[in-house]
Amino acid sequence: MSFNDTKPQPGQMVLLTKMPPGLLDGLPCEDQHAIADVIGTPVLLSEYDDIGRAELEFIDKKGIIHYIYVDVAVIRPAD
Repeated sequence: MSFNDTKPQPGQMVLLTKMPPGLLDGLPCEDQHAIADVIGTPVLLSEYDDIGRAELEFIDKKGIIHYIYVDVAVIRPAD
């Protein structure tokens, strides 16, 4: 089975398994907290960008929609 066979597909729920290095650099505190809060919780995989990063979409506790781009190595399908 190849990586593409196991790679989560857009529209699936995935888990952000750990904080990618540098992801929070320069972001406002509110955004940093919102992103940290979703580690290990199901979020929507919206799509993959041109360089293969996963676009994750989630709504924080205040109802604000967030989009983050992460390497596929730090996501896995939510079971």
